[in-house]
Amino acid sequence: MVGGKTLLEVKNLKQYFPIRGGILGRTINHVKAVDDISFEVHQGETVSIVGESGCGKSTAGRSILRLEKPNNGNIIFDGVDLAKLQERAMRKKRGDIQIIFQDPYASLNPRRTVYQTIKEAMDIQNVGSKADRRRDIIKILETVGLGEHQMNHYPHQFSGGQRQRIGIARALSVRPKLIICDEAVSALDVSIQAQVLNLLKKLQKEYQLTYVFISHDLGVVRHISDRIIVMYLGKIMEIADKKALFNHPGHPYTYALLSSIPSTNMLEKKERIILHGDVPSPINPPKGCPFHTRCPFAIERCMYDLPPLHEVSEGQQVACHLAEEGIVDFVSLSREQEFSLTENQE
Repeated sequence: MVGGKTLLEVKNLKQYFPIRGGILGRTINHVKAVDDISFEVHQGETVSIVGESGCGKSTAGRSILRLEKPNNGNIIFDGVDLAKLQERAMRKKRGDIQIIFQDPYASLNPRRTVYQTIKEAMDIQNVGSKADRRRDIIKILETVGLGEHQMNHYPHQFSGGQRQRIGIARALSVRPKLIICDEAVSALDVSIQAQVLNLLKKLQKEYQLTYVFISHDLGVVRHISDRIIVMYLGKIMEIADKKALFNHPGHPYTYALLSSIPSTNMLEKKERIILHGDVPSPINPPKGCPFHTRCPFAIERCMYDLPPLHEVSEGQQVACHLAEEGIVDFVSLSREQEFSLTENQE
């Protein structure tokens, strides 16, 4: 049930990667992949993290699972701060948090059969009795749309969609509470994407799962999400439930992302926001709002004052100075003010 107890709480998470140089290999700078983000995930819901490539969404997911140990912050999962756990204790907790990777082939050992792959996960986490594991694996495979006759096949004998189903089966086998889906359908054909998304929704109800769904595809996110987190250059720009975000985006970056979604309706008129320039370097991000160098609505304050996340409506938080007095009507604003990149810089 969406809106249940808080299963995951991320507080002030930072993930910086050192840049080394010189003869002694000293740290001369950092890549600020994730820069002080906070959010919550409630039991039974799907929270999606979206943004352009390089915005830090996948790094955030890997940090939650402690595949990358964060530099700072708290990752409170089911009452336990994962950021403070020693590796041995964290290894035991990983049974409760699983991940489905983007590339369904690279994430599977080509020398192991489907049965060996799933059984290995169950052996490590000591799930069920040894005698029952074969029976449980057969049941899980049938649940994800595969059969017992495919247990002894190798990854190269399956299609991309089937391989991702194997990855889902492996994640399910250890009975997790939270699954991080890191671009879980982006490598699949559109028709297969729909099948896998419907499977994930079905499994969520059947196994009472909670998802953190990472994607750059807003069409996919719209189909599966309850709430959405928009990231840009390592920071959170907006947090909102699906309906509010798609109907009334509160941040210019969110509005620009939504305006880029293609439509099959020839009669629909959409105001499109073209973002000029490149994404700034996470090594040396701009002062103030990280989006101000590309924002068509930026004001002088945006260049030096970092806007905090603040609530503009119930359940909708936005990090934008223009939204401090309420959600900005970006459609009207874009018609009244035709800012170019040159004018913004001036």
